[in-house]
Amino acid sequence: MWSKFLFGGALSGLLALSAAAQNTPAEGTPTRIRGTVEKFDGQTLTVKSREGAELTIALAPNFTVSAVVKKNLADIKTGDYVGAASLKGGDGKLHALEVLIFPEAMRGTGEGERSWDLTPDSLMTNATVTGIAAATQGQALKVAYKGGESEIVVASDVPIVTFGPGDASLLKPGAAFILTAQKKADGTLSTNRVTAEKDGVKPPM
Repeated sequence: MWSKFLFGGALSGLLALSAAAQNTPAEGTPTRIRGTVEKFDGQTLTVKSREGAELTIALAPNFTVSAVVKKNLADIKTGDYVGAASLKGGDGKLHALEVLIFPEAMRGTGEGERSWDLTPDSLMTNATVTGIAAATQGQALKVAYKGGESEIVVASDVPIVTFGPGDASLLKPGAAFILTAQKKADGTLSTNRVTAEKDGVKPPM
């Protein structure tokens, strides 16, 4: 899964976020970072990570910014390509922590199911919705990806978003963000994509 609109390029995920965040400079180790913006200074982003560390991230000359746009459970349709972070519940089922509805241009991004770091033991499933059924306090999504399928229960209060337009004006102090940086051997961080909060809607992934 930009500087004017995310759909102009493919994002690597996060993001798996996620997407949110895959096409970063090739050199270094991919490192997902969540937190809030402390300061934006042209080509440098200073942030406070979710873990509490203050980090300085070099931005590529052509760096791009995307926003997240709030959606509702009813917006998820059969055939949509989604990314869902989830945890296995005591009932043995996967319960969504958040759901991203990918723009059609990003179909296939990060397809599959893998471990995720939103919370301990969480999973990320990027897949096509093949069925929707009623579930207690929400819906159950049947999804299919290359080599497998899953069922994910989505409660009515689970954050559901898609990507939308963004620019550097979103990188203001206190704004929530997620990105994937490349960490070099000397510890320096760089990225060319940032997904940031807009109108109070924070990246949930």
